[in-house]
Amino acid sequence: MSLPPPLPIAEPSPTPDDAPFWTALSERRLVLPRCRQCGTYIWYPRTFCSACHTAGVDWVEASGRGSIYSYTVSRRGLGPWSDRAPYVIAYVELEEGPRVMTNIVGCDPDDLAIGQLVTAAIEIDQGAPALRFAPDQRGERLAGNAPAGRRQRLP
Repeated sequence: MSLPPPLPIAEPSPTPDDAPFWTALSERRLVLPRCRQCGTYIWYPRTFCSACHTAGVDWVEASGRGSIYSYTVSRRGLGPWSDRAPYVIAYVELEEGPRVMTNIVGCDPDDLAIGQLVTAAIEIDQGAPALRFAPDQRGERLAGNAPAGRRQRLP
């Protein structure tokens, strides 16, 4: 199967809370806010902690690695997505802990699996960035979706 055409990218509307994320993404870097109080990585980017509810975060360079937590293949779409099917909508669990909703790109959607390792594939179209992921070149996957510290790599 040939790969589908590139997915559309919407122009972001940064707010003061998430501007560092969008700025870094436009530089092809992934940064996440991390709570100064409890150390929790926060998704969606904001300036307060969703775990301990304190204000104050540091923006930390993320690894860009994760695994597919859940996904679905859309075989048709609407508007600018209509001619891009099939495409993958997924939750990726980052090594840092948060789960992000994203697309998996650069592969045949029928070749994906829960637990499969993925790497950030930041795409930019006319200045607008998008955080997407592609299968890790090692082709490995993780056993289950337990917290990262308790995962095991499968052959």
